[in-house]
Amino acid sequence: PSLILHVVVEKPKSPSGIFIDTTTFPSGISPFLISVLNQLYSGSTSFAVEAFTLQMGLLKVGVPKTWDESKKDLRYIRNAGVRQFISTYNRVKDLKGDELLFGDEVEYGVFILDPANKKIRLSLRAKEIMDQLNENERLHTHRSEGAKWVPEYGSWMVEATPNAPYRGFANDLLRVERNMRLRRKRMLCVLADDEIAPTVSTFPLLGALGNDGTVPASEVGGSKTLSAYIGDAIINPHPRFGTLTANIRQRRGEKVYIGVPLFQDVNTPEYKDLKTAANLHGCCGGDSQQLWRYGRSDAARAKYGDDFVVVGCSMNSAAFAAAEKESDDETRLCKWIVNVESPGCKGLFYRSAPNVIAPDADWPRNGDILFGSEIPNIPGWIRLQNGYYLPMHSDDGSVRFLQKVSTEFHSSTEEKRKLGASTPLFRSSNHSLPVPPLHDGAMGQLKAEALMQELSKVSLEELKPAVVHDKSHGNHLERVRAAIHMDAMAFGMGCCCLQVTFQAQDVDESRYIFDQLAVLAPILMALTASTPILKGRIADTDARWGIISESVDDRTPVERGINSADSTESAEQPELAGKGMRRIYKSRYDSISTYIYQGCSESALKNRVLNMYNDLAVPIDESMYKDLRDAGIDPALSQHIAHLFIRDPLVVFSGAVEEIDDETQTEHFESIQSTNWQTVRWKPPPPRNDPNDPHIGWRTEFRSMEMQLTDVENAAFVVFVVLVTRVILAFDLNLYIPLSRVDANMNRAHSRSAYSKAKFFFRRHLAPLEEGDDGYGVRFTSMFTGVNNGTTPPAPNVTESFDDVMDDAGVSLRRKQSPCAMGSDEENSYEEMTMAEIMTGKGNYFPGLIPLVYAYLDYIQCDEFTFNRVSQYLELIEKRSKGELLTPATWMRNFVRGHPSYKGDSVVSEEIAYDLMVACKEIGEGKRHEPTLLGDLRFKPISTDGAYDVKLDAKRVQNSILLEKLSRYTHRKSFFDKGSGI
Repeated sequence: PSLILHVVVEKPKSPSGIFIDTTTFPSGISPFLISVLNQLYSGSTSFAVEAFTLQMGLLKVGVPKTWDESKKDLRYIRNAGVRQFISTYNRVKDLKGDELLFGDEVEYGVFILDPANKKIRLSLRAKEIMDQLNENERLHTHRSEGAKWVPEYGSWMVEATPNAPYRGFANDLLRVERNMRLRRKRMLCVLADDEIAPTVSTFPLLGALGNDGTVPASEVGGSKTLSAYIGDAIINPHPRFGTLTANIRQRRGEKVYIGVPLFQDVNTPEYKDLKTAANLHGCCGGDSQQLWRYGRSDAARAKYGDDFVVVGCSMNSAAFAAAEKESDDETRLCKWIVNVESPGCKGLFYRSAPNVIAPDADWPRNGDILFGSEIPNIPGWIRLQNGYYLPMHSDDGSVRFLQKVSTEFHSSTEEKRKLGASTPLFRSSNHSLPVPPLHDGAMGQLKAEALMQELSKVSLEELKPAVVHDKSHGNHLERVRAAIHMDAMAFGMGCCCLQVTFQAQDVDESRYIFDQLAVLAPILMALTASTPILKGRIADTDARWGIISESVDDRTPVERGINSADSTESAEQPELAGKGMRRIYKSRYDSISTYIYQGCSESALKNRVLNMYNDLAVPIDESMYKDLRDAGIDPALSQHIAHLFIRDPLVVFSGAVEEIDDETQTEHFESIQSTNWQTVRWKPPPPRNDPNDPHIGWRTEFRSMEMQLTDVENAAFVVFVVLVTRVILAFDLNLYIPLSRVDANMNRAHSRSAYSKAKFFFRRHLAPLEEGDDGYGVRFTSMFTGVNNGTTPPAPNVTESFDDVMDDAGVSLRRKQSPCAMGSDEENSYEEMTMAEIMTGKGNYFPGLIPLVYAYLDYIQCDEFTFNRVSQYLELIEKRSKGELLTPATWMRNFVRGHPSYKGDSVVSEEIAYDLMVACKEIGEGKRHEPTLLGDLRFKPISTDGAYDVKLDAKRVQNSILLEKLSRYTHRKSFFDKGSGI
C-alpha cells in the first residue's frame, strides 16, 4: 500500500493542488513533510491534507471537482481518452501468446442483527473491516492462496478477489471454490458478534427504514443524493463514490428514477382498484412473461407518475413475434432500400464520413437492402451497419436515394455471397418477398412501381398487436403495474454481483470472446437471478441489472428522447458530449450495443464493420470515429470506442487533467471506459509504470451474473463460464445472434422465474452446416445430428490439415468468417429455446452447452478428481435449468410468502427480513441445507478455523499462563495408560 496525499492550497496564482506519493514515509505523514509543506506554501492562507491508504492501482485518491468545476475539462478528457487508447493500442496490439488467466469478484454486504427485537440494519463498518482484512493478508503473504479486499459503493459493502489470478489448468478450476471458502472464513474472522455478511444481491430493507436503517444511525437525504429514502452516509467515504452520485444527478438534471414492477399478491393494496390489461400474473396468461423494459420509463412516468410502470409481454405467437419486429423500437436499425429516383443512376457510392466518398469500396446498387439508422444531429444522413454513411436524398432534397422498408423485406446480395457465409439461408416462414435477379454480379434495378407493389403486400398495420380497450369507458388500457419507486444510485450500486475476468491469448481472441459472452450474458443472469426484494417489497422481477441501469442513468432529457418544449428549451450544454442533445438509447449501465470482433480481413472489405449481427442503432462521436480510423484502428473497434465516448467523464480530480501524459498513461481513457458498465467489458492491457509491474494482457470481463448464497453455486457458475469460453475456442463454435435479440433476452431474463418459464433467442447451429437439412433447394444438416441421434460418430479425419482451417497467424478461418455468417431473423439462424434446451440440447441439431463442456473435459483428458467435482457443478446447473432446483430469487420469494407473519400484501416486514437474512447466512456457511436450492449437494460447514496460519511463536510465556494450559493435559487418561506400560 502507498499513502497518497492531496494538498489543497488556497493561494493566489498557485496550483490547486499537488500529489505526493509518500511511499518513502512508511510511518505516515511525517512532521518533516508537514514542515516542508508549510515552508513551500508559507504565503497561503491555509492548506489541507487528505489521505487515504489503499492498495496501489485500485481507486484514484484526491480531491474531486464539483460538476460545475468539471464541465470545462470534459471535452479535453474525452479527446485525451481517445488519444490514450490509440497510443496504448498501437503499443500493445501485437502482443500474442499470453496464457489463460482468470479471476472472480465476489461482493459482500455487512448487516447488524438485533435478535431481541428481530431487526436487521446496515453496518457502516466496511472500510474498517476492509482495512483489517488487508492487514491480515499482509501478515500472510507466504500463503499461495489469499485474497484482495477492495472498496465498493456502499459503506456496508466489501469486494473480494483472489490475491492472484487462477491459471489455465484443469486443477485451477477447483481453486475457485477453495478460495471463495477462504474469503468467507476470513470475512467471518473480522465481523463483530452481531454482524453477518451473507452473499446476497441486496439488503431487503434498503430505503424502507427511514432514519433507522443503519448502525450508526444516519439521516435520510443529503446533498449527494437528495433522496427521500436513504442518506448520504451509506455511500463509501472514498471521494469518488459521493462525487459519482452527485454528478450523475446533476448531469441528468434531476434525481434518477427507478421504477420496478411490484409483485401482485392476494392482498397487495396497490392493485386493489387498478384497471390494467395485465392479469394477476402480470401479463397475458398462458406461457407469456411480463417484460420490464428498464430505462424506458419516461413516457409512462409522465402519464402515470412515479408509482406505476408499463410493462411488455413475451407472447410466443407468430403474430406477436411479427408485431414485435414492427414495434416502435428506435434502438433497432431500420431497413433501407437503395432506389435512386434518377434516370440512368444505378446506385450510390459509400461515404466514409458524411460528404466524403469512399471510392475504393464496393458500392450498393438500386434494389440492395441496407441496415442503418438516421443520424439525429446530421439530418438527411444514415449510418449503416457496416460503418459507412449514405445520404437519404440529394442536397436540395429533390431526388430521393433511400427508402425505409419493412423488416420483412429482404434480399440476398452479392456482398453477402462475397463474405462467404458458412451457414446457408433458410426459407422464411411468412411474408417472403421475391429476390430480384442478379445482373453482372449486382442486384438488378427495381422499377419504382414494382417495388411499391411488393411492399404493399407486407402491411405494417397487419403486423401490429391487438389493441386492448376498456369497453366500459372506451379508453385504451396498457399493461400498467404498480411500481417500487427508488430515487438514488445506492439502490442500484448497492447490489452485489458475481463477475469473472479472462486474459486472452491476444487482442483478436479477447474481442471474439467479448462477442460470444455478450450473447450468454442474459442467459446466465436469468440462471443466477437472486434479486426479488427491493425497499421492503416483493418485486415482480428476479434480477438486479435494470435497477442499476436506471440508478446511474445520467442522460439528459433530450438524450433520453424527451422532446417536449420544456426539455428542449435552452437544453443545449456546449460542454457536454454531443452538447447533451445527441439521442442515446441506453443508460451507461446496460447491455452492449455493438459486437467488436472484425473477422474477415480481405483487403476489399477492410474499411467496413463486417459483423452482420450488429442490428442496433449505435450512437457514436463522429469526429472520434474518424480519428480512430485515421490512426489505423479497424472499423468495428473504432465504432466501439467512439460509442463509449459519447459519454462524459463523471469524476474529475484536481491536478489530474492536462497533467496526465497521453503517451504513457490511460487515466482519461479509463475514466470513461470504467463508467460504461456493460454486460461485458473489453479491457486493453494497462500501462507498466515500473519494470517490476506484472505483465497483464488483453482481457474480457463477464459482468451479468448475480450473487449466489453459497460458494458452491458461485464457483459452479464461474467454472462453467470459464469452460464455455474454452469450448467456443477449442471447438471453433459461433454463438452470434442479432444484438436486438440479445436485448430482448435481457428483458426476458428479468422476468419472474425466467430460468424455468421463459424462452430465449439462441443460435440454432453453433458450427457450419453439412449435407442434410432443408435449405434453398439443397439439403444441409448440423454436424451434431449423428451424435444427437445416438448414432456412431465418424472416425477422426487423420488427414485433416490445420492449414485448411487456419490462417498464417494460426487463427481459425471459421472464426474469422463467423461475423459474416448469415444471422438476421429472416434467415432462421436462431430460434427461441428454453433454458433447459440451451443447457442440455434441442432436437438433433443443437447439442446443448453442458454436453459440449463434458466433451471438452474428455478431450483435454481432465483428471478424475477435477472431473468429478466439475460434474457436480454441471449437474447443479442442469437441474436448475430444468426447474428441478430453484434460483435464489425464487427461493427467497417463496420464503417470504411462506413466512408465518406474511400478510399476502407484498410487504417484507422487519421480522421477515431478519429471518430471511439469517437463513441466507446459515445456508452460505453450510449450517442449513436447502434441498430446493442444492439438491443432494452438500459441503463442509464454514467457520473461522483455518482462515489464517498459526505461527510457531517463541515469545516468552508467563508462568501463570503456562501452568493454566498445562493443567488441562497433565491428567489425561491416555498419558496414564501410556505410563503404566513402561
